[in-house]
Amino acid sequence: MKLFRHQTWSRAALFAVPVLAAQVVVTQLQSELGYAPFASAVAQEEKKADTRETRRTPALRNKVYEKLAEAQAAAEAKDLASAEKILNGMVSAGGKKALNSYELANVYNLYAFIYYSQENYPKALQAYENVVSQPDIPLAMEINTRYTIAQLYFVQEDWARGIDALLKWFDMTESPNAAAYVLLAQGYYQQKDYNKALTNVEKAISMYDEKGKLPKEQWYNLARFLYFEQNDIPNTVNTLEILLQHYPKKQYWVQLSHMYGEQKKETDQLSAMETAYAQGMLDKGTEQVTMAYLYLNADVPYKAAKVMDKGLKDGSIDDKSKNWEIAGSAWRQAQETEKAIPAMEKAASKSETGELYARLGNIYLDGDQNDKAISAINKGLSRGGVKRPDTARLVLGMAYFNTKQYEKARKAFQAAARDERSSKYAAQWIKYMNSELERQRSLAEG
Repeated sequence: MKLFRHQTWSRAALFAVPVLAAQVVVTQLQSELGYAPFASAVAQEEKKADTRETRRTPALRNKVYEKLAEAQAAAEAKDLASAEKILNGMVSAGGKKALNSYELANVYNLYAFIYYSQENYPKALQAYENVVSQPDIPLAMEINTRYTIAQLYFVQEDWARGIDALLKWFDMTESPNAAAYVLLAQGYYQQKDYNKALTNVEKAISMYDEKGKLPKEQWYNLARFLYFEQNDIPNTVNTLEILLQHYPKKQYWVQLSHMYGEQKKETDQLSAMETAYAQGMLDKGTEQVTMAYLYLNADVPYKAAKVMDKGLKDGSIDDKSKNWEIAGSAWRQAQETEKAIPAMEKAASKSETGELYARLGNIYLDGDQNDKAISAINKGLSRGGVKRPDTARLVLGMAYFNTKQYEKARKAFQAAARDERSSKYAAQWIKYMNSELERQRSLAEG
């Protein structure tokens, strides 16, 4: 790397190296919120800041420049031990008093890079604090260093100090950019000060909007979370719609569907989820089951059954009783009895109670499979756990009646009649059966 003299050299070379290291350290933080690299985050502010305040910065002497250049070369070659040894020699040669404030600031700046590279973040922070404690250093250097200090506190999850450091940086900067507001919003978010977090991320988004630039996806995500935490459903929905316009992803369709549900917009709720399903985004079984439920709620049982059938066959939906029950119920509501039966058979076989056998018996009856209906309902009643034994016995009585087992049918209807919820229907069936038996006797007598 070519070195430049005095302030230009410090800004472009020595200071740039630790800054790049800082970017590596805060990669996760920046990637989560989409921050611009640190150097660009403050580049515009430096020029404006320098016009506000003029400092008489001491000169960088040749012998100091040469030693710093030697230490920098070692650091760039990843020979950190040699780089640190050179810096130690500079400090101890004549003591710190032998270096002026600007020279000492550059020494600490390079120390910071070395500690960064060693992942010794506390010592890196202390080195940066030593940089800004030097009098009469270039204002741009102090501004950039304070931003790096704030980032380092955030990396160490010391949110309070990170916020304080960043606020000091804001005080020194004429035109903070959007990335800095998002960083501050993240700090407040971590401290659960959601009002301040929202104010700052909204500021960042509006700054980009005003310039005709597309705000980062992560910024919208932070805003979405904060709106939701404040139970601001309209703005949550609006943010999700923007995310889908510019950053279409499954999670946003699913979340938007849920939010439409909160607003009682059932048609929009179904449409959002259906869009994700049609694009093959709903790869989780639970999401597909939700899709099926939405179809059922919208009285579209055939589509619900198709979703369940496909998911159960390809294994994306868990092979358990409840899911087969949903599939069987959907097929039955769609008047697809032949498809409902095998689904409900699997549901019943995987169930620990008799409820699904009772319901299976009902489906068998719909399909004119009376003997199977009798067997299934009796199995369900003997197993126990049937929610409405009275209705199960009504169905059992009908199946016995259809197979001309009239005495068993009568006993089933009489048992059902003991529950007042079914007594009326049971009495009607007994009356009908008696009249039918009388009709048959009359025909037999000629």
